[in-house]
Amino acid sequence: MNIIKNRLKLLREQIKSLELDAWYISGTDPHASEYLPDRWQSRAFISGFTGSYGVVVVTENEAGLWTDTRYFIQAEDQLKGSGISMNKLRVPDAVSPEEWLFDKLAKGNRVGIDPQTISVSAYKNLESVLAKKEIKLIGTPDLLEEIWPDRPEYPSNGIFDFELSFAGKSRIEKQKLLSEELEKIGADYHVVSMLDELAWVFNLRGSDVNYNPVFIGFGLIGKEQSYLFTEKTKLQDDLIETLQKDNIEVKDYKQFYNFLSELKNKNILLDHSTSNYSIFSSLNKYNKIIHNTSLISLGKARKNDVELNGFREAMKKDGIALVEFLFWLKSNIGKSRITEYDIGIKLKEFRANQTNFKGESFPPIVGYKSHGAIVHLSVGPDNALELNDDGILLFDSGGQYLDGTTDITRTVALGAVTEQQKIDFTLVLKGMISLSLAEFPYGTKGCHLDILARKPLWENGMNYGHGTGHGVGHFLNVHEGPMSIRQEYNENKIEPGMVMSNEPAFYREGEYGIRTENMIVCVEKEETEFGQFLGFETLTLCPIDTGLVVLELLSEKEKLWLNDYHKKVNNTLKPLLDKNYHGFLDELTQSI
Repeated sequence: MNIIKNRLKLLREQIKSLELDAWYISGTDPHASEYLPDRWQSRAFISGFTGSYGVVVVTENEAGLWTDTRYFIQAEDQLKGSGISMNKLRVPDAVSPEEWLFDKLAKGNRVGIDPQTISVSAYKNLESVLAKKEIKLIGTPDLLEEIWPDRPEYPSNGIFDFELSFAGKSRIEKQKLLSEELEKIGADYHVVSMLDELAWVFNLRGSDVNYNPVFIGFGLIGKEQSYLFTEKTKLQDDLIETLQKDNIEVKDYKQFYNFLSELKNKNILLDHSTSNYSIFSSLNKYNKIIHNTSLISLGKARKNDVELNGFREAMKKDGIALVEFLFWLKSNIGKSRITEYDIGIKLKEFRANQTNFKGESFPPIVGYKSHGAIVHLSVGPDNALELNDDGILLFDSGGQYLDGTTDITRTVALGAVTEQQKIDFTLVLKGMISLSLAEFPYGTKGCHLDILARKPLWENGMNYGHGTGHGVGHFLNVHEGPMSIRQEYNENKIEPGMVMSNEPAFYREGEYGIRTENMIVCVEKEETEFGQFLGFETLTLCPIDTGLVVLELLSEKEKLWLNDYHKKVNNTLKPLLDKNYHGFLDELTQSI
């Protein structure tokens, strides 16, 4: 931890030289990314914490990191001896970073922040909280640049065209639809700063970010002309020509902010929840800003028929790989040395045998026994537990296929299990089934549905700290918005075509974790005198371990759902599987 302490010392010298009293590190990049290129791994660099979410604040004498329930255990461990305290978010009585700063600093103090790495809404919230004590928020350059001698360069991987046969709509069609929407709200341009939105709207993909087929860039969509800001060397000449024919001018990535500052008397649509504050500052003086949820995020979330068919194909491939993996696991557990790390490798190996596989969609989360209670655990060869033929194993993994992106969690018994483990597993399963069976009127938001997944747990004094469902991109980011299914309010309603996860869970710290996750898509159900009703179709095709189910805890309706689901899994996957796996699949999917 001497390395972290030395980095903090150097950062404090930078803070002092600018006459600041603190520096705020949002932990993301100029594109509000969850998974970051190495260049912007600022949170990990300054703290040693490697989770995908967290804010760091450094003052003259103190430093703190804030993260959510997924990472409490991991953060406590990784911050030991660093001089950085771990603070909890999204729990009752949590003290936010801005509240902590308000309490620690004196009237008139100055807090620095890199405005390229914080959203407009987050910046304004931080500013308003500090202003109550006349504490000023000061925009600064990236102070880590001076103390990070071997800092990675900007990614320079190539960008490729995403074929219409997979995308379903051409980039010209997408721009036309956006142009029509811009006309309706009186906007001249739509700023694109999220990398997955950029990839989707221009039908391009890349490999600048691990696990996400995206590339570094910005976009500006106009009613007649659009612009793509990225390194031109990342594009083949013929692709640049194709983009130009589609009214997309390619400009250098580093020209973006200057280009914005030269726009005048325009109406610009900006999503304050994702666009960084430097974008806002570059535009605000001479233009009218229209704050609106990104039209691209909404269009991207509502999958078209080609994208949905692609998801269904990807689920078949994923299902085949997972059945083959489960067969391997059952055949080898207790007979040869297997660790949690080995499980992640084998999952990738089986997926890699499938056509159009392009890599994993996130680092595999594999937790045996007590490690299962660490929600977003990422193990290496040195800290992975060895598996035995007893207890339960949780594995959360996914694949990136040209057809679509997958995300699935299964919890399986490796041998003898306790009655309490079976009860906990069944209560989680009941919640997953309840959400799967949901029918709800058009206009319903995710926070209205979240209770369905938690009710069986709540009735037994149990809960889980993370959300229940997130959007999933189409050969894009495994986590996408703007909608979600979680307790916190989200103004975006659940609409037909939206593909999401369904993942209730339960964790006993130091003992085990249980999570059962399927991907679902919102579909139209029926229209009555009370309006249009919606529901979900389950997309994931993989058996659920019925050996962990306490049958007495399931209703007849829940048993019917589980039997129907396993029948669908069997009927869909068996014709695609080698005959050597047929008996095994029958065993896993037999009726209860």
